Amino acid sequence: MLTIGFVNQKGGVGKTTTAVNLAACLAAAGKRTLLVDADPQANASSALAVDRTGITTYQLILNPEDGASAPQKTAVDNLEVIPSSSDLYGAELELVEMDDRQNRIKNALLPLRDKYQFILIDAPPSLGLLTLNVLAACDQVIIPVQAEYYALEGLSMLMQTIDRVKSGGVNPDLDVLGIVMTMFDNRLNIAQQVDANVREYYGDKVFKTQIQRSVRLAEAPSHGKPIILYDFRSMGTRNYISLAEEVIRAAKKASSGSRA
Repeated sequence: MLTIGFVNQKGGVGKTTTAVNLAACLAAAGKRTLLVDADPQANASSALAVDRTGITTYQLILNPEDGASAPQKTAVDNLEVIPSSSDLYGAELELVEMDDRQNRIKNALLPLRDKYQFILIDAPPSLGLLTLNVLAACDQVIIPVQAEYYALEGLSMLMQTIDRVKSGGVNPDLDVLGIVMTMFDNRLNIAQQVDANVREYYGDKVFKTQIQRSVRLAEAPSHGKPIILYDFRSMGTRNYISLAEEVIRAAKKASSGSRA
């Protein structure tokens, strides 16, 4: 079992799109998968059209003991979701006063770890206490990066945050499973240049798969479906199936490394 956080403090980089569609593709590959929406915007929840009147991530932060009964089924076989809600906006302030504040999500997920092969957590686009909770709960992190001018600067800041989480004792075993280039337009020189720079600097930590810009991919959330259900023949579907294959291989490698 592997718990993977999707983290980038910059919004609009395809983080939630990647979390939702990768989760759906892992489930379609027969992997028992849970997607935890830890973003107050709740976009991952709406993208899968799940009911947000049940137990949400906000309620789990207040009562981690409710974790086992929180997951909801989705239209994708093998994929379940713990939804978010706008109540989560207040969690940053409430967490300050809580005991063991950085481990609330981790503690809520403990009874679920043996039920799934992958638990994916969509973090908010910030580096506050909610994201710290996500980093504390994860084994690995996937970082979606848009191929644009400021990508390397933001990526460097995030890597420093991950290093502080490890060195500060919050999660000493945390590692980066991979960096994925998103919203990629091969026609743009800047996109090709940024992609080349990221790959030169981070090497094999960058997934080979690039997530191409796609109208169909952008449309899918408004229909409450991941791309594999909305348009199976689309470029977005091919991209995320390819990414899922890479993640499964990387997860096996990470798992065998941790046992060595």
